[in-house]
Amino acid sequence: MTEDKSNTGNIDPKDNKNNKSAKESETTGSKGFLRWVEQMGNKLPHPFWLFAWICIIIVISSAITGYFNVQATDPATGEDVFAISLVSGEGLRNFVESMVTNFAHFAPFGLVLVMLMGVSVAERSGLLAVILRSIAFSVPKKVVLPVIFIIGACGNIGSDAGIVIVPPIAALIFSQMGLHPVAGLVAGYAGATAGFTANFLIAGTDVLLAGISTEVAQQEVSATANWYFMIVSTIMLGFAGAFIVRKFTIPRCKAFTGAGYIENDSQDQSHIIKPEEKKGMKRAGIVLLIYAIIIIALVAPPGAPLRDPETGGIVPSPFLRGLVPILFLLFALPGYVYGKAVGTIKNSNDALKFMQEGMKELSGYIVLMLIIAQFIYLFGESNLDRILAISGAEFLQQTGLTGPLLFTLFMILVAVLNIFMGSGSAKWAVFAPIFVPMLAQLNFSPAFVQLMYRIGDSITNAITPLYPYFPLLLGWVAKYDKRIGIGTVISLLIPYAIILFLMWIVLLFIWYGLNLPIGVGESIYLD
Repeated sequence: MTEDKSNTGNIDPKDNKNNKSAKESETTGSKGFLRWVEQMGNKLPHPFWLFAWICIIIVISSAITGYFNVQATDPATGEDVFAISLVSGEGLRNFVESMVTNFAHFAPFGLVLVMLMGVSVAERSGLLAVILRSIAFSVPKKVVLPVIFIIGACGNIGSDAGIVIVPPIAALIFSQMGLHPVAGLVAGYAGATAGFTANFLIAGTDVLLAGISTEVAQQEVSATANWYFMIVSTIMLGFAGAFIVRKFTIPRCKAFTGAGYIENDSQDQSHIIKPEEKKGMKRAGIVLLIYAIIIIALVAPPGAPLRDPETGGIVPSPFLRGLVPILFLLFALPGYVYGKAVGTIKNSNDALKFMQEGMKELSGYIVLMLIIAQFIYLFGESNLDRILAISGAEFLQQTGLTGPLLFTLFMILVAVLNIFMGSGSAKWAVFAPIFVPMLAQLNFSPAFVQLMYRIGDSITNAITPLYPYFPLLLGWVAKYDKRIGIGTVISLLIPYAIILFLMWIVLLFIWYGLNLPIGVGESIYLD
């Protein structure tokens, strides 16, 4: 007689618990530390309520710190920065009067809406799908993955435009390659957010930070001060990001649900491009070429309308500040022409319908922006953000450390504070007056200090839930699998933050050891 080992009548509760845990781990593909992060993160409330509680904590903290006259001295101006209690009649009046303005004038809000309206026309007309399908089947996967990260990094030339554009396009590319689109979303988002210390081109961020460095150092620090390092960082980001995708992201995303997601992103999975699609791509290409010529004519010649009217330069200029509407037309015009050619757009109202459908997908993001805008307002009004940054910088200064250990702790401090204080220029305005003079005494140039700051300011952008574009990523992820929570998304992004930070530290120390120039006319040392 064969013994029945199933024991279906006597189930040990511990075994049931272990089986449940094993099943959950198998479903998400995470183990160890990442599994713990995922579990803890998924226990958090909806991001809206998370930010609501954070706002309450800020208000209470402002009352406590205001009562005890907590303060810090701004190193740039010598001004005493006091904590301001928001629990007062004045605080209530200011909040009530500014609540709508905080929301309506929230910078990422308009950028996201305008960009995605243009992208929606190109996507829903079928243009993006056919272009990406042809790329996915004609370019080796080993090249596609690094290119996604490099494009994400270079996308920051338009400020935050790359964060809005790259992740959904990466999701489409991954779908065409037979991979889960969530892996593409995560990869695109990580590349775009980490790319603020990597670019082949000079962006507005370079100009902004260099201006602060120049003012503090009382010597010219050009926008190209970190350019050489940034170019090499872009290449490193491409290959390191591709490694992380293959090693961590793709294997974990294979376990996610979403059968049929490829069909949702493309009706035709064949690599064969139909005649009408070729015709549409040709017409869209002609329109794109004409549009590019017009933009070049408005930017390239001396005295062109989109150059800076005072300096005649391109960085900064109306061209870079107005890159969002330029990119809107870059997607919308070819998308419309393609749709007319293949029949997905019968009349002009169809293009408006595509924009409206794109906005419907952003409804959750729009609601979140309401509370996020209030969080940023309250944090700034209480002065707790400045006090936190100043206190952290003073602590590091008082340690008396020098050399590589000081460099590493400085970058870690910036990375930690970046989780709570998103504005890169605001943090640099606090750090620069302390660390530029301090490290100048050790013969390190302001450009080198600025470079270390930028590394720390980049790596935690992807993993902080307080980043303004993180809710947008959650909305994109929910499009493919509504059961994926905030903890799962953060656990997918953590390998990028850790590995890229380690690689950036190694790259920095190699540069430091070889004493290579870090930018045009800039070196590590003052002498």
